[in-house]
Amino acid sequence: MSLADHVSAALEREIVLGDLAPGLHLDEGSLAARFGTSRTPVREALNRLAVCGLVELRPRRGAVVAGVSEEVMTQRFEALAGLEGLCAYYAALRMTAEERLALHDAHRRCRAPASAGDYLRYDAADMIFHRLILEGCRNDILIEQTLAVRRLLKPWRRLQFYSAGRIEASYGEHEAIVTAIRDGDSPQAERLTRAHVNHQGQAADRMVAAQSMP
Repeated sequence: MSLADHVSAALEREIVLGDLAPGLHLDEGSLAARFGTSRTPVREALNRLAVCGLVELRPRRGAVVAGVSEEVMTQRFEALAGLEGLCAYYAALRMTAEERLALHDAHRRCRAPASAGDYLRYDAADMIFHRLILEGCRNDILIEQTLAVRRLLKPWRRLQFYSAGRIEASYGEHEAIVTAIRDGDSPQAERLTRAHVNHQGQAADRMVAAQSMP
């Protein structure tokens, strides 16, 4: 991980879990001292967090922690479930034989990090898996909208892998989705993918709730 990756991941987790409260000013100099780095990686990290809505960059005030309500998060996951479900539906109809093999191979590459409980490696492999399904749907507008919502939810999708048993469950859900797409069963591929994304949202909710308990 680069210095910016390290700073971004640490702040992302603290904001999502509520350790850094909404409205809190994020001073570049203080953060640079905390992480033992220059201001440049800190600034890059804050810009990344602003893209996914965790940080607001305000003129003359700098970066502050953004507030995201439970209702907004629910709406985002509902939207993502519908969008990714449609991508899977059309991917089952339109993916070539080579693309289906590539999807199966991407799923296979998730096995090792899933078995090891390595959430960072699994998250990276998971992103490749889902990107192949998006590309396989052959609908540029649908891909664009799905990626936009995924960017907003990236921290919470990463967080859900901390939930006990979630990585193994995710791998099993991928297995069923791969089978449906391989068989060209569009309705089943859509249903399973919607459920998969909904499970992500539920797992993220549990992690946030657990951190807020006394």
